[in-house]
Amino acid sequence: MAVVADLHLHYVQACQNLSQPENPFIARVLQEADKNDDISTKGITLKLAGNNHLVPVPRVTDDDLAVLVSVLGQAAFVTGLDLAYNLLTDAGAKTIATFLQENSTLQYLNLMFNDIGTSGAELIAGALHSNQTLVHLRMTGNRIGNQGGMFFASMLKINSALKKLDLGDCDVGLRCLIATAIALTQNKSLKAINLNRPLLSTQQEETTVHIARMLRTNSSLVELHLGKHEMKTFGVERLCDALYENSTLRYLDLSCNNIICDGAKFLGELLKKNQTLEILDLDANRIEDVGAIYLSEALATRNKTLKALSVVSNNITGTGLVALAQAMHSNMTLSHIYIWGNKIDRSTCAAFSELLAVERLQPDCTDVAPYRVDGEIVLAELSHGLAKHRYWSPRCAAVAPSAANASLEIVPVSEY
Repeated sequence: MAVVADLHLHYVQACQNLSQPENPFIARVLQEADKNDDISTKGITLKLAGNNHLVPVPRVTDDDLAVLVSVLGQAAFVTGLDLAYNLLTDAGAKTIATFLQENSTLQYLNLMFNDIGTSGAELIAGALHSNQTLVHLRMTGNRIGNQGGMFFASMLKINSALKKLDLGDCDVGLRCLIATAIALTQNKSLKAINLNRPLLSTQQEETTVHIARMLRTNSSLVELHLGKHEMKTFGVERLCDALYENSTLRYLDLSCNNIICDGAKFLGELLKKNQTLEILDLDANRIEDVGAIYLSEALATRNKTLKALSVVSNNITGTGLVALAQAMHSNMTLSHIYIWGNKIDRSTCAAFSELLAVERLQPDCTDVAPYRVDGEIVLAELSHGLAKHRYWSPRCAAVAPSAANASLEIVPVSEY
């Protein structure tokens, strides 16, 4: 499509017409967008995130957003909008909702860590009842609460375009999680969902039971985040039972739960038979050596599909870590492994140093790097992992995005 990019000019005119002062950050981003050659071929994403730590920026407000949206109304080449870490409230959510109802080109919308509440969530979810173009929405960190989450659960029963939804750290509760699980038994389009850190007042793990029931029948979900669900052995067993029947899920995030070695045993048995899972995130649990050995036995003997495993901060000593390292010598599929935060001893240092030396493990596929101190090999931490793609990506050109986004490199999930 032939496009004449004059976003900045239109923005200046809109500010004058609405008697709104220009936001220099928005103005600069629009000037850069006008020079982007991709506009005429594949569209662009306007990156207006307010957490730019290299250059302090004036964060986008509700008033700023109203002006910006008036400009984007005629800009069909803008297919993505990143408004993370700004000052948007429910008033801004109303502007966004109206825009979504009228716009037919936006595919990616990032609203994470703003100040949108329950009423704003209702407006945005309501707009998605009719919107058929948005495929990726990030609401992470907005305190929409249980009721706000319920609006999105209802939306999932109707919307057939959205492929990725992020509701992590949104203060959703029991009713929302159950409603979402029920909705996903009907929804056939959603590929990924983040339900991390709900506010649960029960220890009965009802939510895990409902999510497991959903996984038995859902045939579209590829990525599922269940971090900070207070999940224990009972919940892990329910999930594993369901995943014997599921043939689509590739990325399972169980980080920051209460999983011990008994839960790891169920996961190990699952890995011996499951032919779908590619990424397993067990960060910040307590599987210890026994759990690590259960996983290593499955990886060494039966599983040939898992590509990434994270056991960061699991109270594992050298015995369990060496077992995992040895499993990698016989398992050629596992390419990413993250171990920092455990009780790393000399045997661990030697085992992982060897994996790197013989190039069985690539330096950007793990979170440790060997170096020598007084002739002895020790390991240093690298800022690599599976979870950072949800909140952080390198802004410096010298740092490859894959350094923080290992999981996305394995299970390709584009911006939209």
